[in-house]
Amino acid sequence: MNWTETLKTEVEDAYKSTLGLMEMAEDSTLDWKPGTGDNWMTTGQLLKHIETACGACFKGFATGDWGMPEGMDPADMKPEDMLPPAETMPAAANIAEAKAALEADKKLALGMIAESGEERLQNEDTTAPWDPTPMKLGRRLLGMVGHLNNHKAQLYYYLKLQGKPVNTWNLYGS
Repeated sequence: MNWTETLKTEVEDAYKSTLGLMEMAEDSTLDWKPGTGDNWMTTGQLLKHIETACGACFKGFATGDWGMPEGMDPADMKPEDMLPPAETMPAAANIAEAKAALEADKKLALGMIAESGEERLQNEDTTAPWDPTPMKLGRRLLGMVGHLNNHKAQLYYYLKLQGKPVNTWNLYGS
């Protein structure tokens, strides 16, 4: 398996369709969230989370820099610190900023693939702050593309529930 090419293709596809869905969102719905159940992110919080759902994690796995404040080690964090209640999560200020941040995250993801190189992607074992099980770097990064795709699907359903004319093409389209 060629991890470099596989990851680049998966990143390109995931970010392209995510950006298309973001373009269907409106600033006026950033405070919207599903009306039933609890612990839902608002649309703005979801967009903010999507901005760092992949590339920022690629950087953490590839370099060990998880973007934590000085002196804070992800290994010392409690599970509730890594998965905070939705109401405490930051929100995107507007769609334009969320789209720009998504583009920056994509650039970071592609840069981390190139920086890591095929040898590391295939052979280097890594752990995650939330999972101490050793796993190959390429597999960890592919898992983060899956993370982005999961939240892309969440955005798809948010838009559908807001009455937007989304369909399968928007979710997977080109």
